[in-house]
Amino acid sequence: MVNDESPLDDPLLTTFGHLIEVSGRLQRTLGQVLEERESLPLGWLEVLLRLARSEDGQLAMGVLAAQIVLTTGGVTRLVDRMESAGYVERRPCPDDRRVLFAGITAAGTRKLESVAGLHAEGLHQAFAVLTAKEVVTFDRLLVKLKATTEL
Repeated sequence: MVNDESPLDDPLLTTFGHLIEVSGRLQRTLGQVLEERESLPLGWLEVLLRLARSEDGQLAMGVLAAQIVLTTGGVTRLVDRMESAGYVERRPCPDDRRVLFAGITAAGTRKLESVAGLHAEGLHQAFAVLTAKEVVTFDRLLVKLKATTEL
């Protein structure tokens, strides 16, 4: 999809802008609801979801950083705050002392279970403009695009 005219006219610039705008709006709107009703930042919910869905409820800190698109320093600070709240804990890797895992705690699991319905409700409202088939297609396309952007 290369445009022979000015790069400023490339339609992918607009497509990417739409993606950024929609993502930002969803994060702001859904995050505000979680903060106000459950005192949980949206980023924390994302961490809890990823840990809960992982084998043994844990991920290596570097893997978690890559999945939530943070630097290793950023994920360290995030896990520090979540650990202070009791939602996650650091766990040593039995095979490699250099590797630390972030693991979900029982309190983190309870918090996730208490907020997941509220978050899902907000997502259903936001995606209500799409048909079920469009949502499946959209998800498939995002997975495909994600696979091409992984480092």
